[in-house]
Amino acid sequence: MEDKAAVVADTLEMLLINQTALRAAIEEVDTWIRQRGSVNIHENAMVALEALETNAEAMASAIERLRS
Repeated sequence: MEDKAAVVADTLEMLLINQTALRAAIEEVDTWIRQRGSVNIHENAMVALEALETNAEAMASAIERLRS
């Protein structure tokens, strides 16, 4: 049976991959929105993207600690 830390790290890694895909999709939609002049929605999307980036860094750090 796999070590609990390895299972947790694998799960976090899958979540991180999904989060990265969602971030890319939000960026695409945000570009489309910004090109059409919706500044407020663009600003909201940028705040969400910043939060995703911060959380991604924390998840990557946690994965690294679990794997070491």
